[in-house]
Amino acid sequence: MVGVTQDTEQAPRTQAQRTAATRTKLLDAAIALLVEVGYARTSTQEIARRAGVSRGAQLHHFPTKESLVVAAVEHLVEKRLAEILDARPDPDQGIETLVDAFTGPLFYAALELWVAARTDPALHEATIPLERKVGDALRLGSAEVMGERMGVDAIDLSIELARGLAVSALFRTPESDSELRERLLPVWKGLVMK
Repeated sequence: MVGVTQDTEQAPRTQAQRTAATRTKLLDAAIALLVEVGYARTSTQEIARRAGVSRGAQLHHFPTKESLVVAAVEHLVEKRLAEILDARPDPDQGIETLVDAFTGPLFYAALELWVAARTDPALHEATIPLERKVGDALRLGSAEVMGERMGVDAIDLSIELARGLAVSALFRTPESDSELRERLLPVWKGLVMK
């Protein structure tokens, strides 16, 4: 075509960009599988297939299933925390924001790891540093959202209550869960907020 230039040509991606893209594909595929089929039925071969990468590439980035699924949940924690903080939640709704953090793919993927780690020593060891990071992220995020409204102990108590509420919600209907939250969250706030 005469007179038409190819302005849409993109510069070749760097090795670092290709590496990051491959890792992201693997991490996203791992989360999807954890949520869809659970930890026991998640395999590194299926993760690589879903990610569209070779088994060798998967092994290069994550030599074990444990390292891959733990990295996937860590990736999702960082992403979710950034989303929550970027939304600049209302401090008066801080408890609701915390409770909402224990929903969706992140919570279900983490729950799969917690249950499997109870009886899998390698996964248990791999999950301990992740849980520390998750706890730190939850504390940091809660403190940032709540400001002076909650002290350290109140934040820690609220994290544990939010986690427990989320686990028990697995056995409630969405309607009964909403009713329970509407009833309990004001009591909770009254106990922990300044």
